[in-house]
Amino acid sequence: MGDVFKALADPTRRAILDELTDRDGQTLFELCSRLATKHGMGSTRQAISQHIDVLESAGLVRTRREGRYKFHHLDTAPLQQIADRWSVPDPEDD
Repeated sequence: MGDVFKALADPTRRAILDELTDRDGQTLFELCSRLATKHGMGSTRQAISQHIDVLESAGLVRTRREGRYKFHHLDTAPLQQIADRWSVPDPEDD
């Protein structure tokens, strides 16, 4: 779970997740373009790729290959695990 918090601590990685929320299944090139135009980020493709690797290690991003293209997809399962860990039972359910 610590790796999820570490991944979410960086503003660039949060922006990548925001972009995947808006449009899931993007290539690295598409993500870099959208981060530059919408967020004013001038990071290199290598830097964005490293951020994606951290997100993938935390389970927040999945990848799918089609030919020579690699598509990135948001996976919110780790976030649900965090929410479930600290969920408070509804007193109305008793």
